Amino acid sequence: MNLLHVNDRAGEYPPSYYAATAMPFAPLPALQGEVQADVCVIGGGYTGLSAALHLAQKGYSVVLLEAHRMGFGASGRNGGQVGSGQRQDQDWLEAEVGALRARALWDLAEAAKGLVRSLITDHAMPVTWHPGVATACWHEAQVREALAYADKLERDYGYAHLERLDAQGIGRLIGSQAFKGGVVDRDAGHVHPLNFALGLARAAQDAGARLFERSEVTAIVPGAKPLVRTAQGQVRAGQIILACNGYLGGLDAKVAGRVMPINNFIIATEPLGARAAQILSEPVAVADTRFVVNYWRLSEDNRLLFGGGESYGYRFPDILRTVRKPMLAIYPQLADARIDFAWGGTLAITMNRMPCFARPAENVLSASGYSGHGVAMATMAGKVLAEAVAGEAAGFDLMAGVPQGAFPGGAALRWPMLVLAMTWYALRDRLGL
Repeated sequence: MNLLHVNDRAGEYPPSYYAATAMPFAPLPALQGEVQADVCVIGGGYTGLSAALHLAQKGYSVVLLEAHRMGFGASGRNGGQVGSGQRQDQDWLEAEVGALRARALWDLAEAAKGLVRSLITDHAMPVTWHPGVATACWHEAQVREALAYADKLERDYGYAHLERLDAQGIGRLIGSQAFKGGVVDRDAGHVHPLNFALGLARAAQDAGARLFERSEVTAIVPGAKPLVRTAQGQVRAGQIILACNGYLGGLDAKVAGRVMPINNFIIATEPLGARAAQILSEPVAVADTRFVVNYWRLSEDNRLLFGGGESYGYRFPDILRTVRKPMLAIYPQLADARIDFAWGGTLAITMNRMPCFARPAENVLSASGYSGHGVAMATMAGKVLAEAVAGEAAGFDLMAGVPQGAFPGGAALRWPMLVLAMTWYALRDRLGL
């Protein structure tokens, strides 16, 4: 079963709040016949669009192939949060790769956050950067950990943008008494994710990249001059970039063994009007400390966009039921709020939750598996891949140097193994452990 088609209609965005408020972007043609390019990029999300943009700016001829629409996948469906640092924290990175490389990974991630802001500005995208991302802690021990980590970032990394909050402070900020405290990262932010993806697509086109939609890749023939095939055409290129994330399917077994698709879900309430200030007293985004994380923010028309729940099979569950329950656990006052949108999306995780950067075959580069931290890092990954194509591989080698194990059993057995693990962690969430 192909995740490109099981939950969505061919060539159509899901019925999300983001799709309903997307910037105008006319459908693009499908690839027809054979074309030549220096680089063929597969996937029209943040990674692929950023790679196409940065390669075209370097003077390369670029063809990008997207199976559906630009920003169709996780890039156009996510929570829109642009966090600081890598997906794993600096304590974990220091233990895994040492202090010097951990510092370099921090610096790259901070540059990724800045890259999102600069791309919005430089290309006049119709995207607003909203500052502030809060972490809301369910337990006192988590508050102590969050405050200690804020102290570490300020002491060891010079990062002084974290505001510490006690139970009363977090309650005033997010309009819920469920949490014991937390922190607000004032230098992080959130954006309309689909409009950011479409802004990247338009910028890549303006730079000279050729973008094709409804052009699902059916086969890749690597080699000295790789060949990429679709149903109606093919691309002969010098190099290939795999930017498929959770929709890789069977295009590359080596990457598939290390990067696993999972599903996540979001609902959007009706516009809350004056009630919105009782939900969030500031327009920050929030994520809690559950293992299966809940995350939320207000839209620009004052809807609550609330994400939560995961599934690990092919088909989406009842999204409204899956997400409304955790929303009401935090905001019981919204029991009467109408839900106007409910949608799901497929992202990708790795065993250690750090992105997987790889050279899976001759003249093939890949980056994926952002594990819920992809708005900034996937955008930076595209830039890093473009630099690697141009022979500037320092950023690529830094990311690829983080140890990255395969899922037990590889692509064939990764789902049942993950379901067992995630069921255990979900039980811990419910028990408050």
